[in-house]
Amino acid sequence: MRKKNLLTELNEMKMSYLFILPAIGLFLVFIIVPIFFSFFLSFTKYNVFQAPQWIGLGNYKQILMHDERFWKTMRNTLFYVVGVVPIGVTLALILAIAVDQKIRAKNFFKTMFFLPTVTSIVAVSVIWKWMLAGEKYGLINNFLMKFGIQPIDWLMSVQWTLPSIMIMDIWRGIGYNMLLFLAGLQTIPKVMYEAADIDGAGTWDKFWNVTLPLLRPTMVFVGIMAFIVSFQMFDQVYIMTGGESGIGGVLDCALTGVPYLYDEGFSKFRMGYASALAYIIFGCIMVVTLANMRFLKTKVKY
Repeated sequence: MRKKNLLTELNEMKMSYLFILPAIGLFLVFIIVPIFFSFFLSFTKYNVFQAPQWIGLGNYKQILMHDERFWKTMRNTLFYVVGVVPIGVTLALILAIAVDQKIRAKNFFKTMFFLPTVTSIVAVSVIWKWMLAGEKYGLINNFLMKFGIQPIDWLMSVQWTLPSIMIMDIWRGIGYNMLLFLAGLQTIPKVMYEAADIDGAGTWDKFWNVTLPLLRPTMVFVGIMAFIVSFQMFDQVYIMTGGESGIGGVLDCALTGVPYLYDEGFSKFRMGYASALAYIIFGCIMVVTLANMRFLKTKVKY
């Protein structure tokens, strides 16, 4: 009887492995193999039409030491991240605290703020591109002209293209981060606020000494995720700047890391060079993420 049960268990285990085998196969073919193959390509000169030629660290040296366009994309990316992440996270925290109060139609406001997040980034980018259209055709310029302000060519201006995309991304990402902060706020024990009230603490004192310290793990998580998403942005730049001036806008004023990678790989077909770019970008993201995780372990107290 025991032997029969053992055989039954083994057969069930075999069936379990058979069921997950297709998923494992797809994961290997479409995730693991491309990762290793692209890593190999990053050490080669490969343009799709010719066989890969091994050049060692040639691509990495060219990118880091001689590619001025790469460094411009890094400056643009840094400007974007420094602008979007702190402002977006701060506004999301303010909204979360406001929505967490005892107000009417709380769920309505949550839904309204979250709707842009679940809307396709392609659809959002197209709508904002229409709103930011130059001269008198865009909705925003029409509004400005009613107050006697000259229209601005938002997406064809070196000064305004990247800030315009940043404003759109802040608006779109606030709802998602707001929900994360709301989840964090709801984990804070009410007894902490009651104790603060007994001690005579005001609204600002409770926020500074109770809410912020206990919400810090959520803040670090939101900050890390916002950084990663910002560093990887592609769709909005491609849609809002892709045109006569090329991807990235006039003089590459809005070109960031991933669109540059795409341009090198799929416009110029420099697959080896694009693969090296991908791993450099990955390295930047990993370094900052690990630094934030270390901060989380050493500074954050639950």
